[in-house]
Amino acid sequence: MIIRQATTADAEEIASVYIETWRDSYAGIIPDHVLVNMSHRRQAADWRGAIANGHGGHQVLVAEDDIAGVIGFGSCGRARETGLPYRGEVYTFYVHPDHQGEGVGKSLLRELFRALSGNAMGSALIWVLADNPARFFYEARGGRLVAMRDQRLWGTVLHEKAYGWDDLAAATSCPMGGDHFPWRGWRLAVDGEAQVFETPSKAEAGPATP
Repeated sequence: MIIRQATTADAEEIASVYIETWRDSYAGIIPDHVLVNMSHRRQAADWRGAIANGHGGHQVLVAEDDIAGVIGFGSCGRARETGLPYRGEVYTFYVHPDHQGEGVGKSLLRELFRALSGNAMGSALIWVLADNPARFFYEARGGRLVAMRDQRLWGTVLHEKAYGWDDLAAATSCPMGGDHFPWRGWRLAVDGEAQVFETPSKAEAGPATP
């Protein structure tokens, strides 16, 4: 397996990974009609455009297997939420259900962090649905819960959590686990109420791995 920059020729396979992962991961979280009606053609066109028109440090990486082809992908760039103390953001991060648990995600996340660091973004965050078990993957890789928010989409309210890494250089130079990733406490207004995350002492923090 290799991790490389995506090209427009990868758009069809990226769309397949995107749809299959959504349907596998978000069943029971996102309304069924949204998952059923996902269009491969539309997703492929969207990703083809995103790859061709990347700007502002935006990058798309793919994990490619010699036999199966593209089995995972992710995109990253400047943080979209300017109220948070992170310069970069991983926008999308998906590994095909048939290849989860094989180390693909760990390698892909490391390369996304390296891509951000290479564009002078030394910290990053990832937003994930609160009910998505993928949040445990981020915790095991040193991500710290730093914010929560609610979004109303498709006629329902989706609860999201943000995981942050303050030092991507450290995140990419040591094993993705343990307690190597310090974090900060701050507040974020969500639906009129402040969600507060206090900075723990080193003794209180404990290991990141559950």
